[in-house]
Amino acid sequence: MSDSVIHENKEFRSVDYSEKKLRDRSFIKCKFIECNFTKSDIRGNDFESCEFICCNFSLTVVGGAGFRNAHFKESKLLGVNFSECNKFMFSFAFDDCYLDYSSFFGTKLKKTIFNRCSLKETDFSEADLSLAVFAECDLSRTYFSKTVLEKTDFRTAKNFTIDPENNKLKGAKFSAFNLDGLLYKYQIIIE
Repeated sequence: MSDSVIHENKEFRSVDYSEKKLRDRSFIKCKFIECNFTKSDIRGNDFESCEFICCNFSLTVVGGAGFRNAHFKESKLLGVNFSECNKFMFSFAFDDCYLDYSSFFGTKLKKTIFNRCSLKETDFSEADLSLAVFAECDLSRTYFSKTVLEKTDFRTAKNFTIDPENNKLKGAKFSAFNLDGLLYKYQIIIE
């Protein structure tokens, strides 16, 4: 069994990891700029307090990968199954990212910030999104089922459909202008 390689306080710029396996690595306080992880296999790696700027993580295999205090900016994370990540190293912030078709099924995302993100057809079933913020996010066809949304902020989110009878919404924040996303199933007209 090989020893883990540790990278600390390093910057990785324009590295192409696409369709490659990356194993036994720990990245601490590293910065990834314009790196391509498309269809790469990063299972079992740890990323602690790392920043990802303009990176592509589309269809990346993340089973067992740990992300603690990971901050993604202007990045694509299309079709990523975050529910397979290490549950003990699992905290994120997302700014101006595309997370369409991804899954956060059953994950704990308390206080996670999604800022100006596209989350189309993303699965948040059975996730805990307490105190999370969806600021100016597009939640078209995003799936919420048995999701904890207590004190979650949806005031500037758009295109969501959330069934209040199938999710925990105590203290969740909505704008008067986006209430139709809560009432869709009743087929009433809001003007």
